Amino acid sequence: MKVMISQPMNNRTEEQIKEERKRVVDKFEKMHIEVINTLFTEEAPENCNAAVYYLGKSISAMKDIDALYMCDGWREARGCKIEYEVAKEYGIKILYSDFFINKPEIGVRNMEVK
Repeated sequence: MKVMISQPMNNRTEEQIKEERKRVVDKFEKMHIEVINTLFTEEAPENCNAAVYYLGKSISAMKDIDALYMCDGWREARGCKIEYEVAKEYGIKILYSDFFINKPEIGVRNMEVK
């Protein structure tokens, strides 16, 4: 399973964004779930709307994912709301923070040894 993180960026420092992302990535990795890196570090081209540029890159990355994880606060973030709509319209599973509380057992079989 491949997951992408949809994370609000506005009014947050780069450090806060990276810390939140690391906490989420660590939880997925413990479950052996791959997280697609969409924390783009290259500069947007000159004379373009940087927010739309990075959103376009995120939407492009969605072609490779099985699920989209929505970080807290996503409902107040334009980009997150758009990623959510893309996932919903294209049948990509949407996960929320309660996924880790009610996490499914992945790759574990309940087998009796006789």
